[in-house]
Amino acid sequence: MTFKYGVDRLNVDIVNAIADGSVKAHLCQEALDKVNKSRQNVDKMANSDKAIYGINTGFGPLCDTQISPEETHLLQKNLLITHAVGVGEPIAKPISKLMLITKVHALSQGFSGIRLEVIQRMLAFIDLDLIPVVPEQGSVGASGDLAPLSHLFLPLIGEGEFWQNGEVVPAAPLLREHGLAPLELHAKEGLALINGTQFILSHAITALTKMGYLLDLADVTGAMSIEGMQGSESPFRAELHEIRAFVGNVEVAARMRRFFKNSENMAAHQGCERVQDPYSLRCIPQVHGASRNAYYHLKELAEIEMNSVTDNPIVVSAEEAISGGGFHGQPLAMVLDYASIAAAELGNISDRRCYLLLEGLHGLPRLLTSSGGLNSGMMIPQYATAALVTENKSLCFPPSADSVPTSMGQEDHVSMGSISGRKLNQILGNIEKIFAIELMYAAQAIEFRRPNKCSELIEQNLKVIRAKVAKLEEDRLLKPDIDAMITLVKSQAFTVN
Repeated sequence: MTFKYGVDRLNVDIVNAIADGSVKAHLCQEALDKVNKSRQNVDKMANSDKAIYGINTGFGPLCDTQISPEETHLLQKNLLITHAVGVGEPIAKPISKLMLITKVHALSQGFSGIRLEVIQRMLAFIDLDLIPVVPEQGSVGASGDLAPLSHLFLPLIGEGEFWQNGEVVPAAPLLREHGLAPLELHAKEGLALINGTQFILSHAITALTKMGYLLDLADVTGAMSIEGMQGSESPFRAELHEIRAFVGNVEVAARMRRFFKNSENMAAHQGCERVQDPYSLRCIPQVHGASRNAYYHLKELAEIEMNSVTDNPIVVSAEEAISGGGFHGQPLAMVLDYASIAAAELGNISDRRCYLLLEGLHGLPRLLTSSGGLNSGMMIPQYATAALVTENKSLCFPPSADSVPTSMGQEDHVSMGSISGRKLNQILGNIEKIFAIELMYAAQAIEFRRPNKCSELIEQNLKVIRAKVAKLEEDRLLKPDIDAMITLVKSQAFTVN
């Protein structure tokens, strides 16, 4: 499969495949024609006596200051240099690469007025794995991600830094090594490069990739805890969910039914006297399902954004460039905050199941150890899940509800969507740790139900756990076990479908 920048439609799977090299992407003739036509239009406007924002004027509060054609190159260079004020640690290299890919796709649609030469240099960076270093902080998410995108494109003019073998190195020597001379930016190009939402978007893509797996793993983890608790299958019956047919709820309930199919352990207690399970078991479709609904909403909007043009102004003809707010990050910022709450709730309910498994109910020993007293068993790892849950709650404050005016009031409402994207990924990282502990607990609980067997999928995942973490017989240092479980979750070692 090949992907045509500026013509085909991106989705989460395709953009990840371009990033990992399994899908080849290129500029086809249709995209070349659109880019060249848009550039011709900019050249005509740049030499006009009419003031046209971003093409022959200054920027932001200086939008009423007209710039001569002779000063244009310096203006565009200064734009990148003065806006590259990001602070903090660098974002992960794969996120910077996603920023490059999504920016190329946006610029190749023929509304940005950028020269083909500049886009081709960006493609060379991708092909040569010359991925710029981008600081994680400094974007307010309106006028787009100005600071991060400025850092992303400093290497175009011979400035900035690249990643090399996990280290941060100056861009200039690597450019010389590859025979790439710094570019001189022409009218509109600096603005086209640094206006856009690619920092926010690339964090959304990263979160969606991780969250999709974690949603599936949440169901598997919950099913294993129910097996350990010998809970009821009734809350997952189709009849219950057909009459409240939220997409996520219906999907989760169907998955749970599949996970319990042919389980000897579930069949072994069908005639028990228990009437109801606690909500953290019984309401898995409602809670996990609501988080799935939020995930689907984020995915829908992110895929719109990755096929959008988000710089400013937009070149529509040789006479007109429309200046608007297509760079404003609010459409993604709000849904990223929604997804953060959804992700945090997966951890919240998981921690409650961990607590249930320790209580010594329904035939399980307290603290999941048959020799309590001298042994603390698995009491303390739940302290970690409790701490992680509260940390996630603190990360759920919605940055999109905040706005701090910038640019002398010209940019008087901003989205803060860059913070929303970063926080969602922090929450997901904590969820991986919470699930690791619940899976360890659930595996320990199922040991006390032997010789009963669970379904094939659950037994398969139990083997994955036991290959790294032995059943707890007597107290031992659990930190290596927890670390091993976290590695299994992060590497997506579990079968979830």
